[in-house]
Amino acid sequence: MHNASEPAILYFGTPVVVISTVNDDGGANLAPMSSAFWLGWRCVLGLSAGSQTARNLQRSRQCVLNLPSQAQVSQVDRLALTTGADPVPPAKAARGYRHVRDKFALSGFTPEASQAVAAPRVRECPVQLEALVESVHGIADGDADLRGRLLNIEVRIVRVHLHPSIVMDGLPNRVDPDKWRPLIMSYQKFYGLSAQQLHPSALSSIEESMYRSPDVDRARHTARELDAAIGT
Repeated sequence: MHNASEPAILYFGTPVVVISTVNDDGGANLAPMSSAFWLGWRCVLGLSAGSQTARNLQRSRQCVLNLPSQAQVSQVDRLALTTGADPVPPAKAARGYRHVRDKFALSGFTPEASQAVAAPRVRECPVQLEALVESVHGIADGDADLRGRLLNIEVRIVRVHLHPSIVMDGLPNRVDPDKWRPLIMSYQKFYGLSAQQLHPSALSSIEESMYRSPDVDRARHTARELDAAIGT
């Protein structure tokens, strides 16, 4: 029998994403989060409207989604309870957040120049996704108590960088799930995946290329435009 319950949060477990953006003064901001999901070469990010990352995304319209592995858990944790916003928003101050300007120095992560956006990549993260903001929508806008507090931000990936250690042998455009060990956040705690899949998947009988999005070709076109603009 199931029991009716009222958990304060419903964070059942999703990969951690470290979002890098550019502040209005040109400095870099890093923010770990886990309210994200992917469809094709699109990603939807759920963020607090008052966060520095949300402000940067709406202003600059670009970012890098850096996906840490289990190996980077301590560096990700150093970013917890920090914000690039100054002053610290009241809701975050009440939860113990503090302002940190140089989050790369605090975390021990290394900035690496991106190819298609101004925001830096995080060198240590095995997956780095350069992205452009496509749309911004409010969440819970029909609720007077929540209106204006939460945002649903859709980004389009324009360039993907994968560390060779997670790429499938002989297939440079395929991630090997037996090698990729994403860092998972579940109910505010860090977890990882087991070394092998738990059970064969019927979905794996579908060739991965059948899911290929037109955004892949669009990303190539975007990259050519950006390369032409900077004269490379």
